[in-house]
Amino acid sequence: MTLQDKSVIITGAGSGLGAAAAVSIARQGGKLTLVDMNADGLKATESAVKEAAPQAEVLLVTADVTDEKQVQDYVDQHVKAYGAIDGFFNNAGIEGKQNLTEDFTNAEFQKVIAVNLTGVFLGMEKVLKVMGEQGHGAIVNTASVGGIRGVGNQSGYAAAKHGVVGLTRNSAIEYGQKGVVINAIAPGAIMTPMVEGSLRQMGGDNWEEVGKEFVQPNPMKRFGKPEEVGALVAFLLSNEAGFINGTVIPIDGGQHIKY
Repeated sequence: MTLQDKSVIITGAGSGLGAAAAVSIARQGGKLTLVDMNADGLKATESAVKEAAPQAEVLLVTADVTDEKQVQDYVDQHVKAYGAIDGFFNNAGIEGKQNLTEDFTNAEFQKVIAVNLTGVFLGMEKVLKVMGEQGHGAIVNTASVGGIRGVGNQSGYAAAKHGVVGLTRNSAIEYGQKGVVINAIAPGAIMTPMVEGSLRQMGGDNWEEVGKEFVQPNPMKRFGKPEEVGALVAFLLSNEAGFINGTVIPIDGGQHIKY
């Protein structure tokens, strides 16, 4: 159990990648603080964690990752409960509306930036202060394939995720000597509620057929599973990945190599 007794904060833990990572980490012995705005989603994830690992320690914190005080609060609650922050899956995010760049409103753009970039920065800022002082830790930020190449009709999302890549690489330079490793994952089409929402924007009631077409450019011609991403996150937070730093790892079935 490679994460035995390690304590991990996960944002965006109420569904999708955050929930899958929580289960994977708990199975490996990790102790969890699960953060999300959706209290019902957090309870559902806690139930899934307890089913997979009945002895797992789980703390639930309802918080908005764009609010600095609430970010500090989830960090403080975690440290009070567990004494240290061994790992941080900085995952909360939204897609936002799909539109041409000229048709985005400033409000729509700023909303996506606030959650997907500012929220990631605030989490890193607060967590790195703790990890730097304790002299160890691992952070995994959720970027996207849209953070390493262009994505049509998603300017806000792509801009934010490119920013996450930059934060990851820059902070890895700063904190490696302090015993902290910082990496990002770049998921492609993973079947999560957020991706389903995107497909519904494109196809309405016909979204499942749109999904079948959506994955055709992928060499594997299928959607990824949240559990596949959760396993990668758990590995990157473990000691076995202790010399991986400043890396952005696509997990997309090979989609990125075709563009």
